[in-house]
Amino acid sequence: MPALWYLELSNVLPQAERCGRITASDVAMRLDLIAELPISVDQETTARAWREILTMARAEGLTTYDATYLELAARRDLLLLTKDHELAEAANRQGVMVLPSQAKTALPPTTKRWRRKT
Repeated sequence: MPALWYLELSNVLPQAERCGRITASDVAMRLDLIAELPISVDQETTARAWREILTMARAEGLTTYDATYLELAARRDLLLLTKDHELAEAANRQGVMVLPSQAKTALPPTTKRWRRKT
């Protein structure tokens, strides 16, 4: 997972609370659950930000935030789970397997990534 994911969570959860979609206790519960997940931060993402990720963002018409997840999935052969149609189309063009998310969640659609089973 790129370290960006943690920043997205720290933004979107309080935002969902302010909009009344979830409560403060929901935020705390979600953070506790997320803390239990075996998530590892990709150490190469920062080094790739100004070259590979920016190039991919330009080529695919994505934000660098979305391109960060796509580059990581492509480089590490990961399955990409997203609700974002443009990101899913870009992933298909890049040869990254996409699993559309059907879950209704307060998390941003581009933050969930699971390793592809081999």
